Amino acid sequence: MPEDITTEIIPDDIPLEPAEEYVGELAEEGVAEGAEDVGGESVEEPEVMPHGEGDAEVVAAPHAARTPDRTRRNPRRQRRTGRREERARPEFEQKIISIRRVTRVMAGGRRFSFSVAMVAGNKKGRVGVGIGKAGDTQFAIEKAFRNARKNMIDVPMDAEQNLPHDVNMKYAASQIMIMPAPGRGIVAGSSVRTVLELAGVKDVTAKVLSRSKNKLNNARAAIQALSSMRK
Repeated sequence: MPEDITTEIIPDDIPLEPAEEYVGELAEEGVAEGAEDVGGESVEEPEVMPHGEGDAEVVAAPHAARTPDRTRRNPRRQRRTGRREERARPEFEQKIISIRRVTRVMAGGRRFSFSVAMVAGNKKGRVGVGIGKAGDTQFAIEKAFRNARKNMIDVPMDAEQNLPHDVNMKYAASQIMIMPAPGRGIVAGSSVRTVLELAGVKDVTAKVLSRSKNKLNNARAAIQALSSMRK
């Protein structure tokens, strides 16, 4: 049989409590009832320790995320000590004055090669001009450097690295004039300036008297002019 349902009628003159206060009372009663277990004994609340105490006993969970320690170093990696060793400077400095691609027409087609003209010197009175030809630019540069070292000359200079006198030289279609000029530095152009710089001359003036624009011939004219000087 169905249970009897009793309905309680609340008079209109009784004020209703707000819903928030009613819910708060129920929550307090639930906390009070939960404080006692089934046996009627009260459950003690966990003791709150002050900050900083007992930290050593806390064990992190194995699955907890760990931040990487950047202060630790890899033991296998050797630590660098000191500065890097400076590379030994080469005895002679080199500078390319011209590089050309040469095309040769053969029965099977065209063949390309490279021609490099270079000046090498130690800036202490030794300088030379060389030329190298090869199918690759790197090989051509190496051959030009070897040729420049083979054809080096000694430039006569005084203690202040100045030239002793004027000189006028002609090589092929190039004609140049070199004159000492104390206190002016190097005043020259084209490949003649490169030869004088790598020779180590400090104060000098040079002028190309011809209309030739051939840098190799101008450099060779400068080499012959310097080699013809006498102290």
